[in-house]
Amino acid sequence: MSTVTTALFTWPLGDDAVLIPRTAAVAEAHLALVEVNYKRLAGWFPDAFQEPPTLEEVRANLARAGQGWLEGSLLPLSIAVKAEGGWRLVGWAQLEIDRAGRRAEVGYWLDAGFVGRGLVTRAVTAMLDHAFGPLGLDRVGLQTTIDNQRSRSVAQRLGFTQEGVLREYAAFPDERRDLVVYGLLAREWRKAAN
Repeated sequence: MSTVTTALFTWPLGDDAVLIPRTAAVAEAHLALVEVNYKRLAGWFPDAFQEPPTLEEVRANLARAGQGWLEGSLLPLSIAVKAEGGWRLVGWAQLEIDRAGRRAEVGYWLDAGFVGRGLVTRAVTAMLDHAFGPLGLDRVGLQTTIDNQRSRSVAQRLGFTQEGVLREYAAFPDERRDLVVYGLLAREWRKAAN
């Protein structure tokens, strides 16, 4: 099961959900979540696992994510909902940060059973507030395959502007797909918040 019983830090997303740092401390719960979702993820992410990773691979990946957090180049988070005795991991969200360029790229995914509850929108909203607030970034980008309507809806709902389509950019094992590129500027986010 993908439950975390203790977390030193949580970032509330309302009464029912939080963001938890995605570090090696949540490796077992993260692996359980990935094992249930890896086939679905492979349909949306060209670099997703074609087979579930091992616990050692997950620990190493999460240790790198934790190091990125310490270096200020990554904000790796797990999306979690209340569960008996703690928090159940149900998704993943992150900001890849380019401090020198004052920009970031946002990414996310959610367990199929939790789609449609507004969790991704709340998680990305929190990350955008952080990116354009304390981090002082000027721009956040978002990329998704052209056929990923849910992800495109998140971008549109949060005020991202579609900036272009990279034709056959995403290389999947059996095909190439177009990638839609979105961008959101700090001044646009602040204006929408007022």
